[in-house]
Amino acid sequence: MATKKRKLADAVKNGSFSGANGPAKQPKRSAEDFRDWTVNDVCNFLTENGQSDDTVEVFKREDICGAVLSDITEERLEKMGFRTMGKRLLLMKLLERFKLVPVTLDNCKIFNDPIHGHIEMHPLCIKIIDTPQFQRLRHIKQLGACYWVFPGASHNRFEHCLGVYHLAGCLVKTLRTRQPELGISDVDVLCVEIAGLCHDLGHGPFSHFFDGQFIPLARPGFKWKHEHASVQMFDHLIEQNDLKNVFLEYNVGERDLIFIKEQIAGPLAVSRDQAWPYKGRDQEKSFLYEVVANKRNGIDVDKWDYFARDCHHLGISNKFDHMRFMKFARVINVDGRRQICTRDKECSNLYDMFHTRSSLHRRAYQHKANKCVEIMIVEALLKADKYIRIPGKDGAQVKLSETPEDMHAYTKLTDHIFQQVLYSQEPELEEARTILRDVESRRLYRCVGQTRPQQGCLISQDEAPSWSEEIVTSLTEEELGAPQLSPGDIAVSVVDMDYGMGDKNPIDHVRFYDKSKMDNACRVRKEEVSQMLPETFAEQHIRVYCKKRDQLSIDIAERCFIQWCGDRQDRLKKPKGGKSSAPELTPLKKDEIEKEDEASTSAQPPNRHDSVRSRLSL
Repeated sequence: MATKKRKLADAVKNGSFSGANGPAKQPKRSAEDFRDWTVNDVCNFLTENGQSDDTVEVFKREDICGAVLSDITEERLEKMGFRTMGKRLLLMKLLERFKLVPVTLDNCKIFNDPIHGHIEMHPLCIKIIDTPQFQRLRHIKQLGACYWVFPGASHNRFEHCLGVYHLAGCLVKTLRTRQPELGISDVDVLCVEIAGLCHDLGHGPFSHFFDGQFIPLARPGFKWKHEHASVQMFDHLIEQNDLKNVFLEYNVGERDLIFIKEQIAGPLAVSRDQAWPYKGRDQEKSFLYEVVANKRNGIDVDKWDYFARDCHHLGISNKFDHMRFMKFARVINVDGRRQICTRDKECSNLYDMFHTRSSLHRRAYQHKANKCVEIMIVEALLKADKYIRIPGKDGAQVKLSETPEDMHAYTKLTDHIFQQVLYSQEPELEEARTILRDVESRRLYRCVGQTRPQQGCLISQDEAPSWSEEIVTSLTEEELGAPQLSPGDIAVSVVDMDYGMGDKNPIDHVRFYDKSKMDNACRVRKEEVSQMLPETFAEQHIRVYCKKRDQLSIDIAERCFIQWCGDRQDRLKKPKGGKSSAPELTPLKKDEIEKEDEASTSAQPPNRHDSVRSRLSL
């Protein structure tokens, strides 16, 4: 009997025995979607592979479905009632195909990051990183044209994506440890980490202004965002590098790929009558969609990393502590859906987070010189678009503005396009070269003034293109005493600055809990936090740049802008000069000035000589 058991164990170990009736049969459903199996599907699989009715009955009694097959261990089989080692070994061999590839020191890597310290990378994520599609992020500046203004802003999308991967894993693992009842699996964690790693795959040259400025001007009416390109590039990455089977080795199947892409760009297809629009995960795991890109309130790990990373490289202090937020994060059921909530006492810290975002936009992202460089580079790329070609699929030569529709070409498109145009020799690229030479030599357009809309008035970005002609014609040649400028001699920029949700307060969409009622989510009104919080959460600035550098043209542009604002004083405030950065001051009335003078005189100590004369007169 002992000899028989030893032979049986050796057979299982050597892989020469998989089931009672020979090698394990393939289940009717594909191996990649086994986690969608019901209890009956699992029972059918066991029956097809020769397991007894008693064995099948045990699995049925314990409600073993596909979602937990990869979590079954020999110890759990023993607790289920399988007392003999031989039976447990047979079942473990049969279920081996459903096990995740173990993560060990041999197949993972450690990155030393200046923001988060040592980051341990999952082996599947290493496979993703070591592809041309991901490596292109090394050559795309995180802050685009900011590098021409802030010398420290030299970091790229590559390291930002590593940081988001790390924080995504930290947050999900923290929630799993604190609340095991959420049922967060290893595959859930891995999918969220991959979404964080790949969320910016679709960024074009110089990051945001490629999809925010260049594409809308080069292809009006073409609806496209970098999030959609990230999903396309993710699919392209898997296909071009034959990673489908590698994903399956870690039990990441088709539904998981959908889950990853939904975290990046939202629901892939939405129907109005759908209560739950996502396909990658059921509604009970709705909170997982709030980790990488939180559409509900904007509190996500993407922001946490770029706050910390951008502040570090820009030399701006970061007042928000994301590690503290994780300490208080908790998933609570709110109106039928699970949301990530935090302690009520953390409300003021969240206001600090959104203030940090606003401050970064004001001081860096929307900096006057930064926006000027962006305008100039976009103009150069628009002039080069007719002539520059990027090699695409099947040898096709693709225009710069059409690369988002060809991932082969888009993979080759990075910030290097600046140097490609700058060092080109073709005569037709001379205009574009001249603009880029001016950027290199810091011969930038001059900001001649800026204004803001009146309270309650919102300016649409679509209005700006028509304003150039309105501004230059606001004064006649007789009024100017000189020839008018042409519309092409000025550029108009509309800058939006907010807390991330337009004019709304994002904290209104956050839920909090009290330590005495940890499963009850509630709102916290702004008045309960502080009386010093902002009343408005968005503002706009309209800036006008003169492309000519002679003083006469600059003076004409400034006069025209002032007149144009005056003609629209019902919508626009009084403009400030291009060199002014001081806040607009409200002039005091004459009687108020006199009162202030009297008050200041009475408050001053008497002159020393006056006091001496006073004593002598006594």
